[in-house]
Amino acid sequence: MDCLCKRLAGDDIEISSACIGSLWLFDSLSRAEKEAIALAAHRRRLPSGKIIFHQGEAANQMFLIKGGRIKLSKVTEEGLEITLDIRKAGDFLGENMLNQDVAFPVTATCLTDAVLCGFSKTGFEELILAHPNIGLQVIRNLSRRIDWLTSQVGSISRSNLEERLYRVLVNVAREHGRQNQQGLLLDMPLTHEDLGFLVGAHRVSITRAMKALKQAGRVMQQGQVWLIKPEEQL
Repeated sequence: MDCLCKRLAGDDIEISSACIGSLWLFDSLSRAEKEAIALAAHRRRLPSGKIIFHQGEAANQMFLIKGGRIKLSKVTEEGLEITLDIRKAGDFLGENMLNQDVAFPVTATCLTDAVLCGFSKTGFEELILAHPNIGLQVIRNLSRRIDWLTSQVGSISRSNLEERLYRVLVNVAREHGRQNQQGLLLDMPLTHEDLGFLVGAHRVSITRAMKALKQAGRVMQQGQVWLIKPEEQL
C-alpha cells in the first residue's frame, strides 16, 4: 500500500521509507496485520517549535518520525535545559509505553516541520482488541528485544550498545560540558532511565554497558560529574 504520510508531508518534508508496520516491534506479523497497523496509526504534521511531549508527562504515545527532526531535551533541578539528542526521520520513539506506567524522562520538540505516525496508548489498545494476534506478537518481540540486549552470549550486541551509549555521552558533553586535559567534563545528572530512553535499551543493559565503558577507561563518574574520554585521547 502507498505511504499515507506523503499526503501530510507534501513537497516540503522529505519522508523516510520506513513504515510503522515494518518496525522490529511488529516483526513476524502477516501482511494483512501490518496493513491494519498502518491504517489504524494516527498521523500528524507538526510545525517547527511544537512540543510533542513534556518531561514528566505520562508516556502514553509512541511514534515513528516519518519526516523532520525532533530534539530531546531535559531540564535539570537548577532549571537549565540541556539537549540530549536529535532524532531524525526513520527513528522510533516511545515504545516504553508498552512496558508499564512510566513518565517521559525528556521533552520532545520539533526542530523542523515534522510528520509523525504512531499510536496513543488508548489507540494501540483498541488495535489489539481488534487484532489479538498483533498484541501477542508484540509481547514476543519485546521479550526477544530484552533478551537480545541482555544476553551474556551476545557480545556483539553489547558492543553496539556500548558504542551508542558512548556516542550519546560524548555528544552531550561536547554541547554542555567543557574540555580539559583529561577529556570532556560534564557536570549534570543523567540517570540510567534517561540514557536507556536515548539509546533504546533496558535499564539493566545500560548498567552493564556503563560498567564496560568505565572498565575500558572511556567514561569515569563521580556523583553527577562525568569525565568522557574522546576517541582521540584513548
